[in-house]
Amino acid sequence: MGRSERTELERLYRMRYERFVRVAWAIVGTEAGARDAVQDAFARALKGLGGFSGEGSLEGWVWRIVVNAALAVRRDALPLGETDEAFAFDADPGDEDVRRWISLLPERQRVAVFLRYYADLDYRAIGAALEIETGTVSATLSAAHAALRKQLEEVKR
Repeated sequence: MGRSERTELERLYRMRYERFVRVAWAIVGTEAGARDAVQDAFARALKGLGGFSGEGSLEGWVWRIVVNAALAVRRDALPLGETDEAFAFDADPGDEDVRRWISLLPERQRVAVFLRYYADLDYRAIGAALEIETGTVSATLSAAHAALRKQLEEVKR
């Protein structure tokens, strides 16, 4: 592990910590769980920094670890044998309907929406975080937008 990667990881932690927590909170459903997930993710990132290939951005690599850690916290919080159909999505005040609609999106669409609109990541960084191609990010967000638009149209009727 190079000193520059370690320094960059520390910089990411300091500069983006609240964004990481915000997205993790939307996934996990609690602030405490989100902060635990982010702490765990950065511990994993620090430990695994030697395995970072440098093919994508370090930030995209860290986002992937944060998302996976948050998903693991959420899964661990569920009673044995129970599956979770929707994220709790308590992370941000706003329109209750929109928050509920987002919570009902399929997992990849929810996470892509969180990364795009809560973490303000571009499509390339979202692709790195979700381990999907940039075109797939575009299609995923397009599908999420269509589902949300449909919900909005139903409300307007």
